[in-house]
Amino acid sequence: MIEVLQAGFYTTIQDHGRWGFRKWGVPVSGPMDRAAADLANQLVHNSAEEAVIEISLQGPELRFEETLYFALTGGEPEAFLDSTPLSVNTAYKAEAGQVLKVGRCTRGVRAYLAIQGGLQTEEVLGSRSYYSPISSYDRLQKGMTLEVSPSKGFEPRIWAVKQKPVSFGKPLEVFPGPEFELFPQEIQSTLFDRSFHIAKENNRMAYQLEELLPAYDLPMLTSVTLPGTVQLTASGRLIILMRDAQTTGGYPRVLQLTEESINQLAQRSTGHSVQFLALE
Repeated sequence: MIEVLQAGFYTTIQDHGRWGFRKWGVPVSGPMDRAAADLANQLVHNSAEEAVIEISLQGPELRFEETLYFALTGGEPEAFLDSTPLSVNTAYKAEAGQVLKVGRCTRGVRAYLAIQGGLQTEEVLGSRSYYSPISSYDRLQKGMTLEVSPSKGFEPRIWAVKQKPVSFGKPLEVFPGPEFELFPQEIQSTLFDRSFHIAKENNRMAYQLEELLPAYDLPMLTSVTLPGTVQLTASGRLIILMRDAQTTGGYPRVLQLTEESINQLAQRSTGHSVQFLALE
């Protein structure tokens, strides 16, 4: 069991999400940076589908009520087990009574904490991912207790791995969206010729970009959207849908991010630059 002493800025529980319910308007959800979440699970020998704790910007303070192995990955948070500093991409053993303090992310904005054996929190529609109003909570709360299911006699075979640091300058690889060809050449070219910057309106649902493209009205019926879909409003605003995005939308879909690009974007926040790179 783990006790939440402090919840952090925006700390949620996420697994690989709710599949099979989009036809009823239920988002898939899941880790914003799935690659980092999967790595955390790998370090403690969990399956990739096990729920992890997603930490945004500033992390929680947790007390271990039993001996547990854990790993942190992602946005390189400042972290301490009692007074011992910790590194990312490394497995650690916590004894009963020890306190894990996860501070601010120093590179990137999201970190992931995996517990060996997995978190045994509420499961709704086949997933433990937090998403209000589907789940009972939208984020961790001070005073909560988290049930875990550690394996007896477990010890990691690999304690640490080397990973490239989070990159903010790499272009986001994209495919043309269903309505891309319906826009004039000027708008098509501008999407790839310039840099954009993330607006303050960014969260698990969507990232808006600051710079506007030329206004262009393209009426269309509400259509299917996915995480990574880039919508273009009539006023020229670009909106990139993320893991908690709605399942349909009425704006033209000009681009579609790859899975890797969604993971990269998930580590960026307000003011970071964004460039798109077209895949053939």
